[in-house]
Amino acid sequence: MYDYAQVHVLYTIPPAIALTIVLGPLFTRRDIFKLGFLLAVAVTYTIPWDSYLIRTGVWTYPSDVILGPKLFDIPAEELFFFVIQTYITTCLQILSNKSVVTATFLRNEEDRRDAVGRSLKNWKCAGQIIFGLCSVLPIVAHGGQSTGTYMKLILGWSAPVLLVLWTFAYQLLVALPWTKTWLPVFIPTLYLWVIDTLALRRGTWCIESDTKLGIQVWPHLDIEEAVFFLVTNTLVVWGSFAYDNAVAVLDAFPDLFPSVAGTPSPASLLQALFLPTSEYDTARIQSLQNALAVLARKSRSFYLASGVFTGRLRIDLILLYAFCRIADDLIDDAPSSEEGDMWVQHFSNFLDSVYSTEHDPERFEQALAPFPAKAQSILVSLPTSKLPPEPLYSLLDGFRIDQQFLRGGPQQGLPIQTFSNLERYASCVAATIGELCLSLVYQHNPDRLTDEAVQQKCLAAGGQMGRALQYVNIVRDVATDAQGGRCYIPNEWFSNPSATSPDMHNQEVAHHRKLILDIAFDTYAKNRDAIEDLPRYAQGGVRVAVESYMEIGRILRERMQQGKPLDFTGGGKKGRASVPRSRRIWVGWKTMAGWRGPT
Repeated sequence: MYDYAQVHVLYTIPPAIALTIVLGPLFTRRDIFKLGFLLAVAVTYTIPWDSYLIRTGVWTYPSDVILGPKLFDIPAEELFFFVIQTYITTCLQILSNKSVVTATFLRNEEDRRDAVGRSLKNWKCAGQIIFGLCSVLPIVAHGGQSTGTYMKLILGWSAPVLLVLWTFAYQLLVALPWTKTWLPVFIPTLYLWVIDTLALRRGTWCIESDTKLGIQVWPHLDIEEAVFFLVTNTLVVWGSFAYDNAVAVLDAFPDLFPSVAGTPSPASLLQALFLPTSEYDTARIQSLQNALAVLARKSRSFYLASGVFTGRLRIDLILLYAFCRIADDLIDDAPSSEEGDMWVQHFSNFLDSVYSTEHDPERFEQALAPFPAKAQSILVSLPTSKLPPEPLYSLLDGFRIDQQFLRGGPQQGLPIQTFSNLERYASCVAATIGELCLSLVYQHNPDRLTDEAVQQKCLAAGGQMGRALQYVNIVRDVATDAQGGRCYIPNEWFSNPSATSPDMHNQEVAHHRKLILDIAFDTYAKNRDAIEDLPRYAQGGVRVAVESYMEIGRILRERMQQGKPLDFTGGGKKGRASVPRSRRIWVGWKTMAGWRGPT
């Protein structure tokens, strides 16, 4: 009795609830809009087709397996199936693509330098031919026999939409890894095949034998049912990617779309979808690709956190952080203090040219010339119009402090003599980044309503939090810094401050590391509540960025309490402490769900 309702209670509602729990904290405005839009389209487009199948007897439902209410002869349980299937599949697509910066997969197909982009033309044409033929086939194959009617109706209903979606989303569908594109199709399809098999065997719904081809994938699963669930899940996933493609175009090219709403309007989405790929800015796309590659290699914590931010804020934060990492690599990895100083000067010249009121293109090109090609692409896209210059110049001051270690000389010449020196250094290299990140947050705030006093309070707290994160970084890297001739523990703290090379593994250093870590957690505890005063759309991402990095501090503190060595990696080798990927993901999810880490 009421078997169809039991199918939902036992098989469809539980995974929907599970996905809601997992994905709920990660939902953004855009995710919710996409989900609502796809649900509306799926239900309205499927109702006429499903009603026709029922009225013509292609499939039927025994009266004793349904609750009774119907819409256009469609049982309420069937209508709910439209909703629950679309919801589950869309959630899987959103979840599997959270880490993807979709704009980096766009291609200008007319750019002769891009072989991948040129090959996409062939994929587009091939797909259009296939789905065009599938759209025509049911009409051509129409005859007096009822055999195969169900398959013809499936193709006639789905193929035209697949053709349109392929035309709008083929770049992402081809360029993205199959785990991002096809896994969200295959997982719910296989699951629904199993459910359908059980329902057909129990007689929950029936397919008229005269309308089938008589082919079964396995016992009780007709080929038509298998194709139906494969096609419907493909429609949902491709619809999701068509939306993602439109949003990526809007976000990636500010020159073409100067202003983009937090939740783009249908008109702007269509405008983006119909934009010829020949107008895509290849240089801009390459700069995003280079920046993301730098981030993935050099800052796994921020790379994780970047997936929680959305839109142009996410892109600009990636570019900003990549700039910082490039500067750190070029200056810190310089073989001599002279070369390090040279790179500091190159970055200073670049900032001078960018923030000059004269806007001299020739001067800008000259400032870019010394940098490697990939670094140049990132520097060109750095959103300097949204960034105050002072923190960027202060960041260079921090690099100048680092260079003092390489110059050698007497002990009193070392830059970190006192805790005040350490505070100033942390302010230069980390508090500045906190201020720059929050500057972008306020520049991209979709609500645009910000109390000036609250904003200044948050910027100050962001600077303090940056210092806290830098203290964690210093505690983690004591041994590796010592190998490079650096020690950020204040020299006056040592019992023998005149020693030119303190032992980085003795109890005295362990005590100092604990003291700096305690200061980091104290600073973090005093300033983390300010995150709640940030614009709501950015709170989650900032929380994840902070908590992901503070988790390194928690691992260090745990090892201190257990008496274990601090100089290790997640794999147990000697080196820098790091947070295993699974733990980073867990911390990120808990943070988005409202969990507050221990202080």
